Amino acid sequence: MDIGQDRMDENDDAAPVEMLGALFEANGWSFEYVSDDEVCAEIPGSWTTYQLRGVWRSEDRVLQLLCLPEVRVPSAKRRHAHELLALINEQLWLGHFDIWSQGGVLLYRHGLMLGDDGMLSLSVAQAAVESAISECDRFYPAFQFVLWGDKTPRAALDAALVDAAGEA
Repeated sequence: MDIGQDRMDENDDAAPVEMLGALFEANGWSFEYVSDDEVCAEIPGSWTTYQLRGVWRSEDRVLQLLCLPEVRVPSAKRRHAHELLALINEQLWLGHFDIWSQGGVLLYRHGLMLGDDGMLSLSVAQAAVESAISECDRFYPAFQFVLWGDKTPRAALDAALVDAAGEA
């Protein structure tokens, strides 16, 4: 996910939504501006294609990244899914996984507090997007094991982390 110097100057900061759009375009990912404050892209991961949304709140100078792996948690599996979320979130330094109460949609989200100028650098944008995709890829199998493999949350997490550690 490396953007060449010919596409953007790494020292140039931009408004957050525009920077994300430029990053998505430079990587050849399908994206659209939902509004002046929101951009949405389809990004291929190791297990699935993720929908990544960047939502800018200018009054707080916070860019929220939402990464959705297109997983819905059925009501019957919510208790185990929430237990798995707690186990996973303990391990994260940035962002967290959540399940929307309406519709049971699984997502990863991370808020970036930007400075007084509200500008986003290419390096921070790239690191945030890479982190979101990496964490979704890392834990996607654990959710599959709980939701469709009937493993306990602890067993699912252990199996997913062993599998991920074994990949080259």
